[in-house]
Amino acid sequence: MFQAPERALLLTETAAFTGLISLGSWISIPFIPVPFTLQTLFVLLSGALMKRYAVFPTTLYLLMGILGIPVFHSGTAGLGILLGPTGGYLLGFVPGAFITGIFFERPERTARVFGIILGDGIIFLCGILWLTISTGISLTTAFLIGVLPFIPGDVVKGYAVWLIGARLERVSRYGTVGESGS
Repeated sequence: MFQAPERALLLTETAAFTGLISLGSWISIPFIPVPFTLQTLFVLLSGALMKRYAVFPTTLYLLMGILGIPVFHSGTAGLGILLGPTGGYLLGFVPGAFITGIFFERPERTARVFGIILGDGIIFLCGILWLTISTGISLTTAFLIGVLPFIPGDVVKGYAVWLIGARLERVSRYGTVGESGS
């Protein structure tokens, strides 16, 4: 499956993206019921660079938070956060990163752009579904307060993922960052 250099690169990328997602949670602007953070930037970027293996840092990030390590937004942690209004968004990180990664395994630009949109959309979908369950609000209200205000920021983050992913892939292709091309 993996030779030693690929395994080392996978471990390194997993550690780096777990740290970046955690760091992105500390860059938080309080908003009700869900804060603005940079987590989704790093979740989607992990998909762009690690492809389908982006499930590793996102899952590790969630496990760290569940175990009480303060990696969730604004330094929070614990299972209670996943059961609260933001839990669906956090759980959506895993399938969002995976879907983005699957689409980034294809070389076509349109597939990759669609992957960013779909990955982010899955995070939003998981978020608003859990928001309705955890708070009892309607889907429409959940969309209005849990998606709509975040769209402009996520468009900017998605564009950043596109630019950074393309740049790092180009550098990687020439062998200066890694030989595996991931």
